[in-house]
Amino acid sequence: MLRLPAEQTYAAELEALRADPGPRPQGWAMSPRAAVTYLMGGKAMDGTAVSAKYVGDRRLIETAIATLATDRALLLLGVPGTAKSWVSEHLAAALSGDSTMVVQCTAGTDENQIRYGWNYAQLLAHGPSRQALVPTPMFRAMEAGRLCRLEELTRMGSDVQDTLITVLSEKMMPIPELNEAVYARRGFNVIATANNRDKGVNELSSALKRRFNVVVLPLPDDMEQEIAIVTRRVGEMARSLDLPAPKNVAQEVARVVAIFRELRGGATLDGKLTLKTPSGSLSTAEAIAVMIGGLSQAAFFNDGRLSAEGVAPNMIGAIVKDPVQDKAVLEEYLETVMKKRPDYAEYYRMLVELV
Repeated sequence: MLRLPAEQTYAAELEALRADPGPRPQGWAMSPRAAVTYLMGGKAMDGTAVSAKYVGDRRLIETAIATLATDRALLLLGVPGTAKSWVSEHLAAALSGDSTMVVQCTAGTDENQIRYGWNYAQLLAHGPSRQALVPTPMFRAMEAGRLCRLEELTRMGSDVQDTLITVLSEKMMPIPELNEAVYARRGFNVIATANNRDKGVNELSSALKRRFNVVVLPLPDDMEQEIAIVTRRVGEMARSLDLPAPKNVAQEVARVVAIFRELRGGATLDGKLTLKTPSGSLSTAEAIAVMIGGLSQAAFFNDGRLSAEGVAPNMIGAIVKDPVQDKAVLEEYLETVMKKRPDYAEYYRMLVELV
């Protein structure tokens, strides 16, 4: 498997944390305290080391978990690349033991993908029945008392979003064709993710907003923290892809993160020079993708040597989303900032050549 779900990848950690004797809501696989340890890292009661899945403010994770223990749903909000889907998956794995009940919301998502569908062969042959009904992840989560994940909630139409109102407020889903309803078991709740940076998003109605508690996941404020996040995730992904990690990975990560933070923030790290910002978000996730691309290029084309020669082409793809506006922003940055830094000389040369 290219990538296993969180509950399989971290099965040993989850099993150790389930022994925590702390109070837990009915239907949960572990206590809220143990779930925080699973997300933030630490040790289980038997001494098992637990890796950190999220690096950031512990209070945000505590608030998210406390929300899921109530009758309100959770909305993880943030710009692209702030680990919303990652946190959503690990919360579901920790609290439900199953992170696979997912609805990917798009402009083409309709009510049948949220509520339920029909097996039309069965429907035509025998009429409406439970055998003919095709349960969605939301339907199955309600029946099993699990968490259902809604990825990119604001990408589906407002009229479809509002089909969630009854589910979130009444904790039931009517099936008028069968003159019955599905009532959620204890342990059921919804984790949705959304961002308001991308184009094509649909505002949530006020009625739906009231049924969510919003937790905003920010980009890392501290540069050292962001470097640590990128370095760790690059190491994990490199191992899963069987890519060798040269000794200078951390050094190159620091350079990429510094460049991204300056362009993203619109100023040099020392605050002495104001810069134009590109149209993209230049998020932590994009920095990770740039480094993985660089490692792949180093492994297959540069004799295992990680350098600007492999990293710079991937940086161009992350920075230059608009071929006119973003190209001008990068060119100005190269001439006013990077050209004056001797330790970035190789990046300057490669980026100038590519631009």
